[in-house]
Amino acid sequence: MHDVRELIESGPEAERRLARRGYSLDLDALRVAQRRRLAALEAVNGLRAELKKASRGPHRTGEPRAGAGTGEDPHERNRRLRERVQAAEAEGREAGRDLDRLLLTVPNLPSDDLPDGFGEKESVEVRRVGPLRGSGPGLGRHHADLGEQLGVLDLAAAGKLAGARFSVSRGPGALLERGLTSFLLDLHTREHGYTEYGVPHLVSRETMTGTGQLPKFEDDLFATSVGGREMFLIPTAEVPLTNLVAREVLDERLLPLAMTARTPCYRAEAGSYGRDTRGILRLHQFEKVELVRVCREEDTAGQLELMLGHVEECLKRLELSYRVVLLPAGDIGFSARKTYDVEVWLPGSDSYREISSVSDCGTFQGRRAAIRYRAGGTRKVAATLNGSGLPVGRTVAALLEQGQQPDGSVVLPEALAAYTGFRRLLPGGGVE
Repeated sequence: MHDVRELIESGPEAERRLARRGYSLDLDALRVAQRRRLAALEAVNGLRAELKKASRGPHRTGEPRAGAGTGEDPHERNRRLRERVQAAEAEGREAGRDLDRLLLTVPNLPSDDLPDGFGEKESVEVRRVGPLRGSGPGLGRHHADLGEQLGVLDLAAAGKLAGARFSVSRGPGALLERGLTSFLLDLHTREHGYTEYGVPHLVSRETMTGTGQLPKFEDDLFATSVGGREMFLIPTAEVPLTNLVAREVLDERLLPLAMTARTPCYRAEAGSYGRDTRGILRLHQFEKVELVRVCREEDTAGQLELMLGHVEECLKRLELSYRVVLLPAGDIGFSARKTYDVEVWLPGSDSYREISSVSDCGTFQGRRAAIRYRAGGTRKVAATLNGSGLPVGRTVAALLEQGQQPDGSVVLPEALAAYTGFRRLLPGGGVE
């Protein structure tokens, strides 16, 4: 969320920056809403002052009570003033809500160092790491085929239970997912300094609004009712983790905060029909380890690179080949001002595919969720960053495809052996 004064004062500059991401800023509507809100506040303050003057007794200097000599009953006058105050307060609240409704639809301002463009073609490759593993004669099989042959994925069972875009893992496959999750959490907590949390998977509309999922992405969310209360299934642990410090004033000395959690994620994937229909790349429900950092705004550049390094370290330990790209201004998320995508090599589709997005949101979420910190005698809005570290399903897909061997087996990285007890998946469900 933006400070409306900053948007209006920057005017054409805000319009220019938002146009880079395909958003047309209606400055006139913001000005009208802001003037209405300020007029309502001014009316409330004036009426309150009038009521206060009318309610106190004669001034020490002998000044008569307000309304004296008019023949009007003082109690009746005060009653009418209180009604006018209440009406002005109601108008102020409504004007504030109207302004907030406008501001909540305005995306974050993209960083000026992003390339122009709206899609993959305009992304700028930063680096590639590792050879194109899993490619070559007798290789290049898709993870869905590998999973079925190895007996670790049962997509037909998932379809029977829930329909399309769900998955069932079995035997060594389920153990691989569990071991991978533990490996990622251990790496982030023991070496990267994150504090692990267990968080709710159902959250309120206010919580979803705080991180920017609402109101824009309501069609992508699964909503339900719990005891008559509207609730939403989380699309990522970014939502509850960031909102753990919503409406709080943090101690500057404790920043940056580094939080992680493993949760299921639920996404309707509205508008994505026809894409990634095979396998486990794009599901309605999937497991993910999420990373969130909260810091001072002036520290975000360094924190973004640090978090990107943490994500890359996961892939290096898992012996997965990948590349890092900087997204163009028109392709970053609603709440982000700068995003790196980390794309893992998938020989089954002969392409790199996103496995993590690492984003700097600046103070955008901090303002929406009222996350502040105390710096000296002042309170400042905190900045937030988030990234996947990593999604379990997509990582398993990459492990299967990059680790595939001509004999149909899949070799897994040494880092996971301590968590699974095996290094190789064999056709038919065996391990060794």
